[in-house]
Amino acid sequence: MTRQEKIYDLLVLGGGPAGLTAAIYASRSRLTVLVVEQMLSGGQIATTEKVENYPGFPKGIGGMELGQLLEEQARNFGSEMALATIEKVDLDGEIKKVHTTDGAFQGRTLIIATGTRSSPLGVPGEEELKGRGVSYCVTCDGAFFQDGTVVIVGGGDSALEEALVMTKYAAKVYIVHRRNELRAVRILQERAKANPKIEILYNTVVRKINGKDSVESVTLENLEQNNGWEIEVNGIFLYVGLLPNTEFLNGVLTRSENGYLITNDNMETAVPGVFAAGDVRKKTLRQVVTAVSDGAISAISAAKYLDQLTEKEGMK
Repeated sequence: MTRQEKIYDLLVLGGGPAGLTAAIYASRSRLTVLVVEQMLSGGQIATTEKVENYPGFPKGIGGMELGQLLEEQARNFGSEMALATIEKVDLDGEIKKVHTTDGAFQGRTLIIATGTRSSPLGVPGEEELKGRGVSYCVTCDGAFFQDGTVVIVGGGDSALEEALVMTKYAAKVYIVHRRNELRAVRILQERAKANPKIEILYNTVVRKINGKDSVESVTLENLEQNNGWEIEVNGIFLYVGLLPNTEFLNGVLTRSENGYLITNDNMETAVPGVFAAGDVRKKTLRQVVTAVSDGAISAISAAKYLDQLTEKEGMK
């Protein structure tokens, strides 16, 4: 029987910390599990050079390594993996169907843990120069800018973490932040301000990314002084917010005004047998530690849901 013919107890969409933790817990409950992931094990965390705030790793751990360990643990308990892009889902009836580039998969329950992606800045030149100096991942592309000058846009944890990583490659790193104070945790602010390669430009926005075949400069504007100027750079990395990966749902599940999936404390959506976990759902804190918590809860909830179905079938 092929994976496309099989009806799994649980389909997990997304191979990040939430999805893989759900797979670990569900597999240990002896459910048959298939995890569908379109990129690397670990999801977005795999693009982080070092995770310092996940309990149990006092010296930190590489994001890619953490993702690989989570996948290995899920496989050890029997979870299967499929590398594919999700195209759409059918949530009607007891059997849920997920259509992907590798065919359609079926499951009695479904956990959506597809995470988020970086928001675009939405300025002239961004789309045209994407992949040619415009990037959303320092860990992925930082080495291309050895001894160069780059701009990091944003003032949160991700922006400062990646700016610090970028100093390993670039000669100069500008952090451009639209407010007069950074939003990142204090320890990251202290490290960034102490790094001689980093210069922070407050109350400043990027108005345009310039270049023909690659990024050559950016046009900036100071919001307090209303003056614009241009600086020569080789690359620009954008950390200005996140968008939930929910397009494939075509609006069939209840979402917040920002597009995040709404669940209760048991990770249940409004559709019976369908759960959501991790960064894709509406929540106050998006961190690895909360993602794995969501994943564990969603898996236990899915197992209980299946138990209830079995009891109902036995009573007929």
